[in-house]
Amino acid sequence: MKHLFTIVAIFATLQMFGQKKIVWFDTGIKVQYGAAGLYNAAISDSKAFDHEIGRGLSYGGKIGVNFNFGGFTLDVMKSSLNQGFEFKEDLTMSPKINWDALDFYLLYRNAKNLGYFEIGPKLSLIQKVTYDRVTEEQTENFNSNTLGGVVGFGANIMGNDGRFSGILGLRFEYAFTDFVKDNTNDSEYPLPFIYTDGYKPSNIAFAGVVFELNWGIGYFGKAQCGARSKFIMF
Repeated sequence: MKHLFTIVAIFATLQMFGQKKIVWFDTGIKVQYGAAGLYNAAISDSKAFDHEIGRGLSYGGKIGVNFNFGGFTLDVMKSSLNQGFEFKEDLTMSPKINWDALDFYLLYRNAKNLGYFEIGPKLSLIQKVTYDRVTEEQTENFNSNTLGGVVGFGANIMGNDGRFSGILGLRFEYAFTDFVKDNTNDSEYPLPFIYTDGYKPSNIAFAGVVFELNWGIGYFGKAQCGARSKFIMF
């Protein structure tokens, strides 16, 4: 999957700079909500645990640099996610983890025929981690950041002239790096004894709906024939 993001990045660069295109800028606000959780191979293989579906909510803003039907967007979003596991032998030991993060997305987006497709990397800065039924913060037992990939698609549901638009879509995210520190037994989430075949990483995953409102800022163009290109506000 990492190689897929590299190939797409090269293709996007060649596509945009191989032709002369109008450059225009937009900004927006967005919110996303859906299923979230941690994938851990040891937990998936364990008969002692049942997965519970976690939830994730993110909100923030974006700025885009567009080249006709293609472009790049930078999203900055505040997220809150959680994941629980049911320990069948003792429900009082069933762990649930909650974490807050500041997320940065750098995505290539192709928008055509009132639809869009986006792909790119995501960096999450972990701000706070807590367990249910535990008063102390657990942030120090988790890595301070994770790096992952994002794929999304959707449709324009309002506005199409560049000045204002609203889009609704689906977004899928997966972190390639481990969320949990693996250097101490205490940090072996959710319980150390499940790692019978050695430590396994925990990777953050998300799948949900994203809603975005965009406002056009302006574009580089020629005000009249023969004039130099200049920035023109929408």
